[in-house]
Amino acid sequence: MNDPVLPVRMHYEVELGYQVNSPGSDFIFNLQAAHTGHQTILNESLLVGQPVPTQEYTEPNTYGRWLRLRANMGPLFVSYAATVEITHREADPNQLTETWIPNLPGSVLPFLYPSRYCESDLLSSFAMREFGYRWQGYSRVQAICDWVQRNVAFVSGSSNGTTTASETLNRREGVCRDFAHVMISLCRALNIPARFTTGLDYGADPALGPTDFHAYVEVYLGNRWYLFDPSGTAIPMGFVRLTSGRDAADCAYASIFGAVMPTTRRLQIDAVPGADGIVRVPYRSSHALSTDQP
Repeated sequence: MNDPVLPVRMHYEVELGYQVNSPGSDFIFNLQAAHTGHQTILNESLLVGQPVPTQEYTEPNTYGRWLRLRANMGPLFVSYAATVEITHREADPNQLTETWIPNLPGSVLPFLYPSRYCESDLLSSFAMREFGYRWQGYSRVQAICDWVQRNVAFVSGSSNGTTTASETLNRREGVCRDFAHVMISLCRALNIPARFTTGLDYGADPALGPTDFHAYVEVYLGNRWYLFDPSGTAIPMGFVRLTSGRDAADCAYASIFGAVMPTTRRLQIDAVPGADGIVRVPYRSSHALSTDQP
């Protein structure tokens, strides 16, 4: 099953507020929807609450859009909204095998190696013991995803910006970025390319808190990247792609250089009517889903 499924249309909004306490404080935001062959931006708006110049840069390999600005002292807010249409490529998991390293595209190779938060070299013995005997395909990756979801508890505030995959594995608790780091590390330890991807947590239980940014995983199988959510808290079919990278260090929604205090953060995401007026609500699919480039 390789034909695209019917597209889903999503609308999301982000509002971020800060108090800037030092002159010339710099910000790099990554909250704009990515332009890809499977994600079309139908409309978008951006408002910056200070009269300062902005610069945009699109990373050619991940399609992440970086917004840069230097803020003046005082209050600052950034507001962004977009409506996007996502066309998922659906595949039979039983037909997806792992790709031998000599056959991987060059752009995929960086996602085989250990990185700042994904110490796959430290977890290689554990990964081989738990998953090395399994068939080398989608089912092994799904087994890793399921294991992380069962064995790590989602606990808000249980980690910080320096928590690594090995620390999360020892503590057995974390938030979505920690789940993603563990799964990525275990995949890479088995020579399976895996990358950290960001979006919004569409479909998450309100008991976990208000809508937030979300970290999930893409794994390279066959000839493209497929979606996995090891935290199990959100619905992959509803993920709007923001950016991807080796780990969270490459994908922060806001990087701040200066004396700045966050003041507000509000996010919202909903399924909205398509061109035919029908709302196609994302659901949990048993098929493999990809929003990789054609």
